[in-house]
Amino acid sequence: MAAGPVHETLAALDLVDHHCHGAVTAGLDRAGFESLLTEGEAWPGVSPFDSPVGLAVRRHCAPLLDLPRHASPDAYLARRSELGAAEVNRRFLRAAGTGVFCVDTGYAPRPATTPAELAAAADAVAYEIVRLEGVAEAVAAGGVEPDAYAEAFRTAAWEAVRRPGVVGVKSVAAYRTGFDLDPARPSAEEVTRAARSWSARGGRLDDPVLVRHLLWTAVDLGRPLQLHTGFGDSDLRLHRADPARLTDWLHLTAGTIPVLLLHCWPYQRQAAYLSAVFERVYLDVGLTLHHVGPARAGAILAEALEITPFRKLLYSSDACGPAEFHHLGALSFRQGLAGLLQERVDADEVALPDALRIARWTGRDNARRVYGLPGEPGDDG
Repeated sequence: MAAGPVHETLAALDLVDHHCHGAVTAGLDRAGFESLLTEGEAWPGVSPFDSPVGLAVRRHCAPLLDLPRHASPDAYLARRSELGAAEVNRRFLRAAGTGVFCVDTGYAPRPATTPAELAAAADAVAYEIVRLEGVAEAVAAGGVEPDAYAEAFRTAAWEAVRRPGVVGVKSVAAYRTGFDLDPARPSAEEVTRAARSWSARGGRLDDPVLVRHLLWTAVDLGRPLQLHTGFGDSDLRLHRADPARLTDWLHLTAGTIPVLLLHCWPYQRQAAYLSAVFERVYLDVGLTLHHVGPARAGAILAEALEITPFRKLLYSSDACGPAEFHHLGALSFRQGLAGLLQERVDADEVALPDALRIARWTGRDNARRVYGLPGEPGDDG
């Protein structure tokens, strides 16, 4: 299909990536790179290059390394190593055409760029998203008494969100307990008992009462709250990460903070429903887009947009590790949404001015509005 005005608008748009991570700063051998291509494991005899995301990397990322499309994995990795991590990151981050990154700094399995380093490499602006489980675990590691945990966590969370450049918070409750939680705010006595039990056994925050307390503390902070939903690595129990299981909690917290449902696949329709019935619920299909690549991004976005109000869908890459994912996420989003909207324009289902507004809203302006980010006057119209 020939490029139309929607394609041109999205191709030129400075995206706001409202949820991503840093790019790795060290060189990667084949095993290291392949381990970052998959949410699973790199199994003996099976290469993650032989997957949709592996094919997308070879097709859409190889030319940015001065290689032919569909270059072999060996040629790709040799060229990547020849250029070095800093130059690879610069090329892919600038090719993404992202003007603003909101960076989750709470997960870095390998040394990765800070928000400032990511912004410098991309010639962009970066803000920080605070992962609340990390705050809670740092409080516990400090040796707080169980009856003082609730106030210590609250104080630490407030200190974290008041740091310059912080625009929101995130929880990975989907990983730790799933969303089958009592939606009510836990009492002080419940939190103290749970903190005592957690203190005795140690480890990461996975107590259902303390996870509930964390989510309600997020409400008190008044900042936009990102929630991982849908697929992730094998530590997740996918059926417990269905965002529809948050319905009762969303009823109790209605009218308070923006809740941003991340990733969502295969529950993008459930997330769309929640965005349609709760005023302050938003969603994206980040992570999904670079895993399916440009070839299938339009289909995922079409399902997400079946009933989602157009001011409720945001762009994210959820890129983590290789800078290729920042580029692939942006490319998949631009091409997928442009194809979807242009098709509807051509069928006279959507007027061109409306399609262009939807493109700008989704790629940039919805995130600016939710997070209170600066923008040019009139861009949000």
